[in-house]
Amino acid sequence: MPTGKIASVTSTSRAQSQTGIGRKSGALTLMAANRGEIALRILRAGRELNMNCVAIYSYEDRLSMHRTRADKAYQIGSPETHTPVGAYLAIDDIIAVAVKRGVAVIHPGYGFLSENATFARKVTEAGIAFVGPNAQTIEECGDKTKARAVAIAAGVPVVPGSDGPVPTVEAAKEFVARHGLPIIIKAANGGGGRGMRVVRDINELPSLFERARSESLSAFGDDTLFIEKLVERPRHIEVQILADSYGNVIHLFERDCSVQRRHQKVVEYGPSFLPPAARQRLLDDAVKLAKSVGYVNAGTVEFLVDKNNTHYFIEINPRVQVEHCVTEEITGVDIVASQIQIALGKSLFELGLTQESIVMRGFAIQCRITAEDPAQNFQPDSGRISMYRSPGGNGVRLDGGPAYAGAIVSPHYDSLLVKCITVGRDYDAARRKMLAALFEFRIRGVKNNIDWLMKLLQHETFVKGGTVWTTFIDDTPELFTDFDIEQKCGSQLMRYLGEIIVNGPQVPGQNGFPELKNEAVVVELPGAPENATTVPCLTGWRTILENEGPEAFCKAVRAHSGVLLTDTTWLTTLFFFITFIEMLNLFSSPQRRDAHQSILATRVRTIDIAKIAPLTSHALQNCFSLESWGGATFDVSLRFLKECPWDRLATLRRLVPNIPFQMLLRGANAVGYTAYPDHIVYDFCETAVQHGMDIFRVFDSLNYLDNLKLGIDAVKKAGGVVEAAISYTGDVSDLTKKRYNLAYYLDLTDKLVSDGIHILCIKDMAGLLKPKAAKMLIGAIRAKYPDLVLHLHTHDTAGTGLATYIAAVEAGVDVVDCAVDSMSGQTSQPSMGAFVGSVDNTGVSSDAVQSLSAYWEQIRLLYSPFESPMPPSDSSIYYTEMPGGQYTNLQFQSRQLGLGKQWASIKIAYAAANRLCGGITKVTPSSKVVGDFAQFMVAQNLTEEQVIERADKLNFPQSVVEYFQGYLGQPPYGFPEPLRSRILAAKGLEPVNGRPGASMAPINLDDLKTSLKEKFGEIRHVDVLSAAMYPKVFEEYRSAIELFGHIESIPTQYFLRPMVIGEEFTYYSEESHNPMIVKFVAVGPLDELTLRRDVFFTIDGEARVIDIPDKDGEHSAKATSIVRPKADPKAKGDCGAPMAGLVVDVSVKEGQTVKMGAPIAVLSAMKMETIVSSPIDGIVEKVAVKQGDYIAALDLIAKKTINDKEF
Repeated sequence: MPTGKIASVTSTSRAQSQTGIGRKSGALTLMAANRGEIALRILRAGRELNMNCVAIYSYEDRLSMHRTRADKAYQIGSPETHTPVGAYLAIDDIIAVAVKRGVAVIHPGYGFLSENATFARKVTEAGIAFVGPNAQTIEECGDKTKARAVAIAAGVPVVPGSDGPVPTVEAAKEFVARHGLPIIIKAANGGGGRGMRVVRDINELPSLFERARSESLSAFGDDTLFIEKLVERPRHIEVQILADSYGNVIHLFERDCSVQRRHQKVVEYGPSFLPPAARQRLLDDAVKLAKSVGYVNAGTVEFLVDKNNTHYFIEINPRVQVEHCVTEEITGVDIVASQIQIALGKSLFELGLTQESIVMRGFAIQCRITAEDPAQNFQPDSGRISMYRSPGGNGVRLDGGPAYAGAIVSPHYDSLLVKCITVGRDYDAARRKMLAALFEFRIRGVKNNIDWLMKLLQHETFVKGGTVWTTFIDDTPELFTDFDIEQKCGSQLMRYLGEIIVNGPQVPGQNGFPELKNEAVVVELPGAPENATTVPCLTGWRTILENEGPEAFCKAVRAHSGVLLTDTTWLTTLFFFITFIEMLNLFSSPQRRDAHQSILATRVRTIDIAKIAPLTSHALQNCFSLESWGGATFDVSLRFLKECPWDRLATLRRLVPNIPFQMLLRGANAVGYTAYPDHIVYDFCETAVQHGMDIFRVFDSLNYLDNLKLGIDAVKKAGGVVEAAISYTGDVSDLTKKRYNLAYYLDLTDKLVSDGIHILCIKDMAGLLKPKAAKMLIGAIRAKYPDLVLHLHTHDTAGTGLATYIAAVEAGVDVVDCAVDSMSGQTSQPSMGAFVGSVDNTGVSSDAVQSLSAYWEQIRLLYSPFESPMPPSDSSIYYTEMPGGQYTNLQFQSRQLGLGKQWASIKIAYAAANRLCGGITKVTPSSKVVGDFAQFMVAQNLTEEQVIERADKLNFPQSVVEYFQGYLGQPPYGFPEPLRSRILAAKGLEPVNGRPGASMAPINLDDLKTSLKEKFGEIRHVDVLSAAMYPKVFEEYRSAIELFGHIESIPTQYFLRPMVIGEEFTYYSEESHNPMIVKFVAVGPLDELTLRRDVFFTIDGEARVIDIPDKDGEHSAKATSIVRPKADPKAKGDCGAPMAGLVVDVSVKEGQTVKMGAPIAVLSAMKMETIVSSPIDGIVEKVAVKQGDYIAALDLIAKKTINDKEF
């Protein structure tokens, strides 16, 4: 506040005789001829002076705060007659409103018309007081060339520069020839960094000159430019002056405004750190200049100060500055109120303002909070503010404008959201108070610079005070590394929830909503510690493995007197649930070979497994292992659940430290569906062990020894337990069969044992191992290898699983796979409860099984949208040999392909397809081949004989072609002929002999990581491995994370179904410091122009809103709706808009050849012009915009190709 008394202004004038608004009888009317923050500041000052306050606004600002805070507000023009900026530059229209409404005083604020002499003159001619210097002074001081001449005449030092306006590029080149580079081009009537360009390369001079001229004309209505020599690393220090109409001039000390980007100030503080003598010289020169031009009202005299504290005059800003708040706080003078009163004739003396009375107290710092992205060169952002929370407390001042929850940040205006000013008794106190204030801010919905500002304020150079320079930001790249990225978890969470609310479930294959309406409850385990549901058990078989190694671990297992269990509930028991993966692509996409897998972990999310994990560590502490990871888990975690499988593994490992984890490793295919270079498999196994994996069940879908050996060697080198698996098919108890007989399995066992395996597993994926066969096979292996740990895995499809296990126990098996009761039977594993009740000394109690089963029974209801009905048992698998994991999905796929009524025919065809493939073992991915083949035969109504006869004419599924080519490896009895030769000959393909991955070139993981970092930012080694095996799936996953955030913490109820109005839940996330209470409030109507809906929430009681595209709305879109294509950020040839804005120029045409870096278009946003450059050399295929278009961020501007191939 001013030190002198502020009187109420009540004098009469011509304006008062007009029909005015009359809110305060006898009071004058003040107009704020501006918008946003400064308009609000003017209105507040007017109210303090007991004035009636009116505002003007453009059509685009009709929802702005300054309109609603004024006593009255008047729209200037319309979209048809005025541009968004043009409305605030419409001199005659603004004055006409002022005259009509009885306005006595007009305050122009800063920017727009504040330095327009014509406006000042016309306001005065209309009998209205203009808050600012008169028109002549504005012309002399506002025109920087004239101001320079005044300074020279007054004996104030200036930077070498042009003697007058520089009209042409040629004249600019002449200046460079005399004074050299670098130079700075400035708009003569400019400010705020607009119309300003630095030239360091003479070749860039023409384009930068034209851009400065165009920007100056657009922002100020005048394209006059001048040029100065650029002083390297100067400080920008300005002096605030006040002058009355009676020749009195005072200074209000100085501010340091050196922290700038794009020549626009970002952080200001006062006072500066100038030595007293240098400060006094600066202040004296400022007052001298003001007096020499007869300056009246508030203004700022700006100087550059070099490293020797020598100052050079650069300009006088004849208006109030954005940073005037700093001076107000350190002097106590209300500058805006003083301006108004001076304009109405008050003297400085009457206001109590004399130079002797002006003293400094403490330090003040101002930070400009802007809607800009520091990580993208401060590109302005626009859109809706979904959340706004501001700081407060002693010494914190906020001057805000467009910032509040629900506000729309327009692309048409300056990006300033709010100014934050803090005051302390010294510089460091003010700085620390600012850090605390910035920490309290929460602005969501638009990108902002808050976290970057915090990084800046903690930089050692800024901390010192008085040592920053005008290009400090550009010269300090570390400001843009490792600063905290804005926490967007709330906005991203709302986006995911909003997507479900507006567009329905997001998970493919989902049918309906969960039957479980409440949260799944973990049942207590009798006899377990009280904290067993939250604190894991620390003792178990893994203790031996960790302390003594794989060999000692296996010896201990063999020495165990009973049979041990592997619990497969976490991985292999959801054969009740279906996986639906773009059925139209099943036959053609090699990356989707596991579409038939129906596994619990492929649908059940980590959050639901983690909830039961601690209790599992107690209930099953004597278990041999938990099967917890594998190929389908890896793929579907990324593809559907949008979870990182590596993080999943690490989380579960932390919650279950005592039971060995077991995974499925597809030999040379790792956890993928195709061959990889050997080093990928080795790296994968080593990384898996580091993340907590213990036992690797290494298998190959064809029992191809070379593929198995690679996986075995990779696990051994990684330090894991090698459990080599023989995939079982056929029937060893049928002595008439010549293939897959006992001799075959014993021979394969011999080869695996000689390779140094730790454990042998019989992997019976189809449930074909009958009790008699189990006794024969296990007994024969046990007799030959008495010290070898034997592990048996089967499926209960035919209903004989338990009998098979009991027979195997009698034959000497060490470990069997079971699932808890509620997830067992049918195509899953046999019941754990039934096995525990039938066999002695398993180490697992019936109570433990029932406690776990009770939880998983609830989980089945929670995941009921993926339930697939099937018969209790099906002994036809002894004929079809169809794996349990494939049974339910193949049935579902058949319905999706219109073959549901032919399920019996498909099962018969499955057996026929198996014979055509050579009677192979059927495990992922070989089972996919047979399943695709069977559906193909039924769809084409083909017999076995017809397939062979017409092989050269049929269009086989891609998976079948690749199998016969040899991409899965070599089947034990060879490929059937002549079918193979006919298929390959018809396609012109050569057979692949030997291990497919043996001759593959390595993948450069360093290059891959670099590429991923360019696309997604932070990338870990596990991410690189995921991308190496699943490139497209990984990119889709990371794109989803960028859109929705880490959604793994969303309760499954709300992951799968839309919230009900009024419903709330608590969201826990590592990204947020505290849990968030999320409540769904309402969903708005369809906006028929944008085809989006507003969805309203509260988060921790604060109102939030997010707009969601309505996919159904596209069908009812009006002809006027504009839905622009978006640029694909991963397509090298796509040129997207870096920000929302107006297209002011398009520099290319379709078919034009353009070099990388050449201009494509020029955008104007927030009164700044930005050149969009070509990202590559190439030919312009498509231009998607034209001059005059308003476009959003990432809208496609142009698409480029090279050699007619799109990047």
